[in-house]
Amino acid sequence: MKIKNIIFSSLLIVVLFQHGYSQKSQIAAADKKYEKSYYVDAIATYERIAEKGYKNENMFLKLGNANYFNAELQKAEKWYTELYKMNKEQEPEFFYRYSQSLKSVGNYSKANEMMEVFNKKSGNERRAQLYVDNKNYLETIKANSGRYAVEDAGVNSANSDFGSALLGNKLVFASARPVAGSSKVFNQTKESFTDLFESEIGTDGKLAEPKQFGGKEINSVFHESSPVFTKDGKTVYFTRNNYNDGKKGKIVKDVMVLKLYKATLENGSWGNVTELSINSNQYNVANPALSLDNKTLYFASDMPGTLGQSDLFKATIKADGSLDTPVNLGKGINTEGRESFPFVSFDNKLYFATDGRPGLGGLDIYVSKIEDEGFRGVENVGAPINSPQDDFAFSIQNNGKGFVTSNRTGGKGGDDIYKVAEIQCNQKVEGLITDSETNQILANVKVSLLNEKFELLKESKSDDKGQYSFDAECGKKYYVRAELDKYLTKETPVITGTSNGTTNVPIAIEKAGCTLVVGSDLAKCFGIKYTYFDLNKTAITNEAAFELEKILDVMKQNTKIKIDVRSHTDSRHTDKYNQTLSDNRAKATIDWLVKNGVDASRLTGKGYGESQLLNKCSDGVQCTEEEHQANRRSEFIVVAF
Repeated sequence: MKIKNIIFSSLLIVVLFQHGYSQKSQIAAADKKYEKSYYVDAIATYERIAEKGYKNENMFLKLGNANYFNAELQKAEKWYTELYKMNKEQEPEFFYRYSQSLKSVGNYSKANEMMEVFNKKSGNERRAQLYVDNKNYLETIKANSGRYAVEDAGVNSANSDFGSALLGNKLVFASARPVAGSSKVFNQTKESFTDLFESEIGTDGKLAEPKQFGGKEINSVFHESSPVFTKDGKTVYFTRNNYNDGKKGKIVKDVMVLKLYKATLENGSWGNVTELSINSNQYNVANPALSLDNKTLYFASDMPGTLGQSDLFKATIKADGSLDTPVNLGKGINTEGRESFPFVSFDNKLYFATDGRPGLGGLDIYVSKIEDEGFRGVENVGAPINSPQDDFAFSIQNNGKGFVTSNRTGGKGGDDIYKVAEIQCNQKVEGLITDSETNQILANVKVSLLNEKFELLKESKSDDKGQYSFDAECGKKYYVRAELDKYLTKETPVITGTSNGTTNVPIAIEKAGCTLVVGSDLAKCFGIKYTYFDLNKTAITNEAAFELEKILDVMKQNTKIKIDVRSHTDSRHTDKYNQTLSDNRAKATIDWLVKNGVDASRLTGKGYGESQLLNKCSDGVQCTEEEHQANRRSEFIVVAF
């Protein structure tokens, strides 16, 4: 089992009633191991029984769960599939885990089917709602992908290596590799207990042979992991089992919880290991991260108030080093799944791992912008940072380099650390701004670049040649807005290319008004759409009311204008019927304007039936609904002003 899952796995065990068969004693022995989270032993026993052809729903469920908790999602998929074949009626959580496991083998279509079932059975909980609201999540992830290069960090062993942090020119990380003089093995993984190790980073970026970090003051006979260092490099926060000063802490229900500790550097040695006040013998606290100003500690926990299996919290670090009451980061970040391994980047973004959001499978890395009032947006960082397996413990520095941990296919051990390097991809969004009618080049136009949420990113003005230009990111959706006095504001969507280059976005903007003359159509003059009616109807539709509001505004601003309302129908039905229908439509239009404040003396109108069609769609001619609709219109002809 990967140590990252040990943190909360003991809380996820489903204890099931066993039926009596010839293998009863073997299953009972395996069940005891399963219930104590000794998943490696339990898996071996269950698998030997299954290989003999023995089939049992409870056994398949436990095989699936044991592999799932052990982060072996591909193996979990095998046994969940066997269970699903036997009985499709399962508890809601099964369908979520099955969906995650299916993703690990690339079966996203069936994974989505299982999420649909999970949504129905779970009562529309947040993980389900996030899927329902983001059914095109694979397209979004694809758009966010390709921004980083990932390669083996060069410090991995045949055991689990994970959760790294930088201390000057050293990488400090957790590893389950054997240590000379220690033979103690963790039953749940059959590997050594994890210690902290350090590796010096050379000028060429290569990492030196790892050695233990901090000596016996930091590393105990139990687990240590996920360090984070203060800016001055003199304090480290880290995760450890409930053990300090050579003494094992209180064990509750056979679980030795994880806690956070800190140590300080004095005279070149790490010491003064102290337990943080936010810990408890009743729940886990793990995976620390620090804010940019080192005044806030972020961490993962399953403490009371947790929304899911584990949530992210924060606590203010007081001047004396003590911690204030923890605060849950809320539903904007946390789900009913597992949130863990937070990291705050140089540009004040929160990166974290979760399996509670639509992703590629297992734990995925997500990012959210930290703001004074909370967090803005949550995005999957895409491949290759994320894979169909578990990906977590992401970090990135202002030079575009960092690290991530994953148990993806092709690694050396259970979990491996990978180098991350941001791929420099530069795009320019540029174009020419012209008058839509005359094609005249327009200078000094205010041009804005907005993100896909219409949030302003940059502003500029077109030069004397009508050109504008913005630096942008690759593979991103933007909007370009052009504004000029006496012209209609126009926004144009654009998706930048995925490689270095330029995305050309010419913009033609339309004048906001025109000179009124008798006989002109007010709708055309002011760029107002025709007021459409539904087939065989005279009622003013919502769309019609929206357009009539524009007519109303123009008439209120220009009180001398008088107009003749001319209503038209399409060719369907008889001439007589259409004539009556159009008369009624003209009357309905006039009544609406009068009701909303236009003096009746300024309005005349009549219907023209199907006598003035705009296109070929006369009697007997096959036309689309859109073509017929173009003939169902009202015109507003100026008769005086």
